[in-house]
Amino acid sequence: MITVCPRERGTVVLPLRRGGRRLRLDAPAVARHLAALATERGVADLVDVREACAGGCALTGPNVTVTIHPVTAPGERPDHVAIGWKTYVTSLADLDTLATILDENLTPRP
Repeated sequence: MITVCPRERGTVVLPLRRGGRRLRLDAPAVARHLAALATERGVADLVDVREACAGGCALTGPNVTVTIHPVTAPGERPDHVAIGWKTYVTSLADLDTLATILDENLTPRP
């Protein structure tokens, strides 16, 4: 689950993917592009991008938090207990691309 806080003001300037043009992204753009990148990579069924508090209130955003939940088998009830997390509070601008968030937090499918 990727959480982006829509209330935090501020922008970052970075490319969406390697070799891409650098774009100015506010919180809604970060959320929209992360969802599009997940779809593009074929992992939209594993990635839920939502707008909510990501931590770092009153700090320059946009801020992003990732919580990792176990994948459930078809027909099983989802387990909502996080097994891992990573926060990008005040550090989003330090990434080389926005796609790095997916790269750092998704285990490739076999």
